[in-house]
Amino acid sequence: MYSYELGIVFDPTLTEEEKTASYDKVKELIVRFGGEVTKEDDWGKRRLAYEIDKKREGFYYFVQFNAAGDVPPEIESRIRIMDEVMRYLTVRLDEED
Repeated sequence: MYSYELGIVFDPTLTEEEKTASYDKVKELIVRFGGEVTKEDDWGKRRLAYEIDKKREGFYYFVQFNAAGDVPPEIESRIRIMDEVMRYLTVRLDEED
């Protein structure tokens, strides 16, 4: 099992309930494919570095999880089709010596 971090930027026009439901859906995807969520970080609404679909802000979330090597592509393929997600990125974390 490897450690990963998933960064997600949600649409700023979402209501609090929609934002929470979308974030919970992402966490459920991680668990469904055999991952284990280890740390969650909600950065709230932040200004984007550049405009995306004429929007200048987004809700930032970061999730660290442990999973096998084939899990991140499965999760990303599901996140890619979610309308409320503006951007996402999964990176493998280096192991500390």
